[in-house]
Amino acid sequence: MTPQELANLAHLRRARDMIDRDYARPLDVPTMAAGALMSPAHFSRQFKAAYGESPYNYLMTRRIERAMALLRAGASVTDACMEVGCTSLGSFSSRFTEVVGMTPSEYRTRQHHAVMAMPPCIARLRTRPARKPSRIEEAPPQPLP
Repeated sequence: MTPQELANLAHLRRARDMIDRDYARPLDVPTMAAGALMSPAHFSRQFKAAYGESPYNYLMTRRIERAMALLRAGASVTDACMEVGCTSLGSFSSRFTEVVGMTPSEYRTRQHHAVMAMPPCIARLRTRPARKPSRIEEAPPQPLP
């Protein structure tokens, strides 16, 4: 790797750390890009190349991860939504369902005894939401006629 590529990775890591730390604040791509000392478009491309998802998707995955912990602890869906920095309950619920595979209310009512028995570091790894590839991404390429 060139020194410039290493510097870019350090800047991207700084922006990712900012997302992890300040996920509940109103963050947008220009703000994240400023933290990485890059233009928004260049930052988005570089972030996706480095981490496999767009900065906004990474932010929303972190917010949903924190919301899952709040819901397991008994918080209401509305409180969890607002606590993690989402302002629209409908958008939050849609994204939560897309990522987790069930609505926040369904997730909240499920039993989480196994997660509660795990050490927190293991629970974070085992409950981290993972995005499923979209139907377009998982479809095999079609042969040309």
